[in-house]
Amino acid sequence: MLTIGKLAAETGVKVPTVRYYEQIGLLPPPERSSGNQRLYGRGARQRLAFIRHARELGFPLEAIRDLLSLSDRPDLPCSAADAIAKAQLGAVQARIARLKALEQELQRMVVQCAHGTIADCRVIEILGDHGQCAHDHDAIPVVVD
Repeated sequence: MLTIGKLAAETGVKVPTVRYYEQIGLLPPPERSSGNQRLYGRGARQRLAFIRHARELGFPLEAIRDLLSLSDRPDLPCSAADAIAKAQLGAVQARIARLKALEQELQRMVVQCAHGTIADCRVIEILGDHGQCAHDHDAIPVVVD
């Protein structure tokens, strides 16, 4: 059995995050010692490692909840897990497209800079007037989870 500190250290997840995952039901309630200390088995460690890896890949918590539910039923076909992964891939591709557009816009701004005074600064001018941007970087929303 692992204490919450040891579980956190072994999985690279902070203790408050472990508690949060318990609170929202991604981790089952742990056993308790006679001193009311949380105690976790290897199953909790594996589940927490799964959650951490999924978070590193950008999966939102609801998708992780669904994937964990699927992993608890190994007899099911994996089409639902595939669909969740495909949705995440689409979200990542959309973010990459947005970042590429932002990169191009920033490069254009820097290249157009005449290195004069702020009064003539193209960077300041473009940031002050979105209409001067070459790309509509508002078209793809930033996903923050």
